[in-house]
Amino acid sequence: MKIEERLAGEFGLKQVYAENIISLLDEGATIPFIARYRKEMHGSCDDQVLRAFADRLKYLRNLDEEKEKVQRVITEQGKWTNELEKALNEAQTLTEVEDIYRPYKPKRKTRASVAIANGLEGLADIIQRQKAGSDIAREAEAYLNENVLSVEAAIQGAKDIIAERISDDAELRKVLRNVLWEKASICCALLEGENKLTYEGYDNFKQEVKKLPSHRILAINRGEKEKCLKVTTEINNELMLKEIRSAFKKECAETDEIMEEIIADSLDRLLFPALERELRSTLTDSACEQAIKMFEVNLKPLLMEAPLKNNIILGLDPAYRTGCKIAVIDKKGDVLATTVIYPTPPQSKTEESIEKLKMLIEKYGVDIVSIGNGTASKEAEIFVAELIKHVSRPVSYAVVSEAGASVYSASKLGAEEFPDYDVSLRSAVSIARRLQDPLAELIKIDVKSIGVGQYQHDMPQNRLTEVLTGVVEDCVNSVGVDLNTASPSLLSYVSGLNMSIAKNITAYRAKIKGFKAREELLQVPKLGPKAYEQCAGFLRIAGGQNILDNTGVHPEAYAAAEKLLDMFSISVKDLISGQTNLEKLVSLKGEEKVAKEIGVGLPTLADIVKELAKPGRDIRESMPKPILRSDVITMEDLKEGMVFTGTVRNVVDFGAFVDIGVHQDGLVHISQICDAFIRHPSEVLKVGQVVDVKVIGVDMAKKRISLTMKGIEKE
Repeated sequence: MKIEERLAGEFGLKQVYAENIISLLDEGATIPFIARYRKEMHGSCDDQVLRAFADRLKYLRNLDEEKEKVQRVITEQGKWTNELEKALNEAQTLTEVEDIYRPYKPKRKTRASVAIANGLEGLADIIQRQKAGSDIAREAEAYLNENVLSVEAAIQGAKDIIAERISDDAELRKVLRNVLWEKASICCALLEGENKLTYEGYDNFKQEVKKLPSHRILAINRGEKEKCLKVTTEINNELMLKEIRSAFKKECAETDEIMEEIIADSLDRLLFPALERELRSTLTDSACEQAIKMFEVNLKPLLMEAPLKNNIILGLDPAYRTGCKIAVIDKKGDVLATTVIYPTPPQSKTEESIEKLKMLIEKYGVDIVSIGNGTASKEAEIFVAELIKHVSRPVSYAVVSEAGASVYSASKLGAEEFPDYDVSLRSAVSIARRLQDPLAELIKIDVKSIGVGQYQHDMPQNRLTEVLTGVVEDCVNSVGVDLNTASPSLLSYVSGLNMSIAKNITAYRAKIKGFKAREELLQVPKLGPKAYEQCAGFLRIAGGQNILDNTGVHPEAYAAAEKLLDMFSISVKDLISGQTNLEKLVSLKGEEKVAKEIGVGLPTLADIVKELAKPGRDIRESMPKPILRSDVITMEDLKEGMVFTGTVRNVVDFGAFVDIGVHQDGLVHISQICDAFIRHPSEVLKVGQVVDVKVIGVDMAKKRISLTMKGIEKE
């Protein structure tokens, strides 16, 4: 079956759509571009489907390359057969291909290879035929030589050869893999490691392999790596021996005992250790993919959180001894002022700090204080709540995640952006900007440092970076980027651009004092027609020469958009006022008729209508706004039964962590999310979601808060 046929079947697409997607990818088109501007070619697949398609395409092409390599190597050995050709053609995975190749793969020195070199392969053939009336000892005498000095040594060598043949059998390995998956259990015993208490819940632990959740697999792996856990795979060996006997043993009294010895040796010495390693590796790979998926699920809503535009924001990076760093930014994110205050221990200069910030708030008209949630955050929050009481203008505050802020501050990018500020002041600016425009600020940070998942350091880092970078790209391009204000970091994530071209854009922008039209991008060094095609639709120009430049309508569709406006006699003034219901007009005339008249497909027509309805719109405006507070409570104030409105900070396999304004996030276990059965918390919750929760437990010693979303009465 051709790759395009297989992909069409796996993804439920018409074959022509699969062929088109492959062609677009091979031409260098990006996923955001394909998803947004080539919908007619693939049936309006979304970016997630297209990324999964691209991943699968890469895997299948690697599979075909591996099959060609295996066939070439075996053919060169003169051992290629019709049976091997059939088996290789039917292989669906790289593991199956590896199994077929195993007997022909050059091996390091083994007991079997030594026996073969000593001329004992013929004796192995005799034993393996298991012919009635065989006298193995007498047959072995014919194989004695200067390297094989006894009958016992000859028989042992032959047994080693057969044991390896059994171990190399592709069909048997496939069967035994399935037995392990269905019947094996993972067992743990606690050791005297440095972090022993962390893993005490895994002492005398046992669970069936097929029922192990991914977060537990990763926890066990880490415990084993830290030498706190001894991990073993347990299974009734008789289940596996039965399968090997069925494949290799015949009814023959003369060879019954020797074959039993060979089978047991092959399982204990070769098969089980190899299959156990493979099983653990497969479990880890699967768990990592699930964990990476959770990073992906959590990162998107975090990046897409509603920005608090048109606000003057004071960023506060909390600390103890070195003081809290302060930065005030204007409505565009530019820095107005910076300072350092010492309201926290050991200095505890509360009154002095209040006066200093009160002056800044009044002078610059600060609307919101953005507090980082790191060290000394709770003390800083208490201080800000007190500060608000002394300020004449209305001010509120929000606690934001400062994950990765220190990474950005110490980075080359941070130094380039704020060469005159020290590292801690850069963090304060970042914390303020995270509230003002989360997407524009968070893309400056290594995506792995944003901290919205589990076991990030245990993941395959290249794969994690690849997936999370894809999420950032999808978010940036779905929102769109202001061509005249965006930083090079933000521009670099736009479809078709990279950091080098992004810097060229900002340099050219400064030279011409701002872009007036999208087509001016073609004058930017190293930005050719192909890059322009990929990026133009995602870049916005507010107040430019053409109102379409401030929409997601691609320049290639401008003529169609203008025909549409002429069709209904709609002017630019009508668009800006938002008083014309274009969608209704198109519906009354008939979508298919309108699409045909302006020369586009139905999906493109729908996109044009949506964009023209509100030029310059930001899709994040419909997302939940951050919770703003003016007072504070502590963990000591919590009582069972208290109800809070909180923000989901992280979704994991076993539940979700919710910020209720007491510095320590509370856990809503999966069993406490809703009354209906759910397989995963992400079915109901996402990062940034605002939810009502009730306290059901507080453990001060372990700093744990247990919450529920069930049984909350709405007022």
